[in-house]
Amino acid sequence: MPAEPSLARWLPHLAVGGGLAWLLYLLSPILSPFLLAAALAYLCDPLVDRLEARGVKRTLGTVLVLLGLVLALVLLLLILTPLVQAQVRLLMEQVPRVVEWGTQTLLPWLTATFGVDLARDQEALIAWLKAHVSELSQVTQYLPRIADSGLALVGFLGNLLLVPVVLFYLLRDWDRVMAHLADWIPDSLHGRTVSLAREIDGVLSEFVRGQVLVILVMCLFYSIALAIAGLDYALAVGIISGILVFVPYLGVVVGVLLGTLAGWAQYGDLAALLPVWGVFLAGQMLEGMAVTPWLVGERVGLHPVAVIFALMAFGQLFGFVGLLVAIPAAAATLVALRHLKTKLD
Repeated sequence: MPAEPSLARWLPHLAVGGGLAWLLYLLSPILSPFLLAAALAYLCDPLVDRLEARGVKRTLGTVLVLLGLVLALVLLLLILTPLVQAQVRLLMEQVPRVVEWGTQTLLPWLTATFGVDLARDQEALIAWLKAHVSELSQVTQYLPRIADSGLALVGFLGNLLLVPVVLFYLLRDWDRVMAHLADWIPDSLHGRTVSLAREIDGVLSEFVRGQVLVILVMCLFYSIALAIAGLDYALAVGIISGILVFVPYLGVVVGVLLGTLAGWAQYGDLAALLPVWGVFLAGQMLEGMAVTPWLVGERVGLHPVAVIFALMAFGQLFGFVGLLVAIPAAAATLVALRHLKTKLD
């Protein structure tokens, strides 16, 4: 019998929570810049707090941190642009080779294996295209969709420009914003909610701090090791691989692909790529067996599999917005499970 009053007491809170979740889902197309700015503000607030503790005005400290972020982004673009240009140039140079391989190797193999003679079937293909030219001309009906895509791109750029503006105000007023949010919590739930929020913040801060250190260490390792291996674009490939370590296994996969392309453009020989592949094999072992356990540790409790699942699940449900809230949601779930286990014990 006592379960019914307890359930009735929690029903309004569950209804409000469900309504807020549904509202967030409906507003997800416009929430991206605000959530991205909030995530950056959460990460950068300790830096502004340290500047403020040393006598720097809050507004000035916010401006200095924002300038640091802009400088880091510009530096990253300057480092990565030559790599992107080299990869595009390499792909363009490989097109004639691919065409030559297709005509001299692939087509004869298809003819000998499956009896498919594409060269002889070209006339039939041209006749089919002529017969269906009226149907193919209906492709013009997709032009409005292309225009819509252009408008979507303009909207994306507008949201991207909105991020630094929102970030400035959130970072400057972070403590006041958190205090106002705490005031909206009912008195009966204030103590427990604040306690849970602090525990979630503890898990998140340890996870983020550890992951940032892992990224820095792996960027340094990959850049130095690839330079020792003789790769021309060691710094760019190392930085990309190190940054993507945040998503388990994505960093090493992308790094191997970029390193292979860059090495192939430089050496033109698969045997010369063995040292590059060895660097990523050693990096994966170092990151999984030493760096992550040392800098992140088991005390955080966010297992790599849980991180992958959270990113994929929330990305599938909410798109880019889901990617931004995946890790905080995983941390909140972890804290809730810990409290549930404590009550059950």
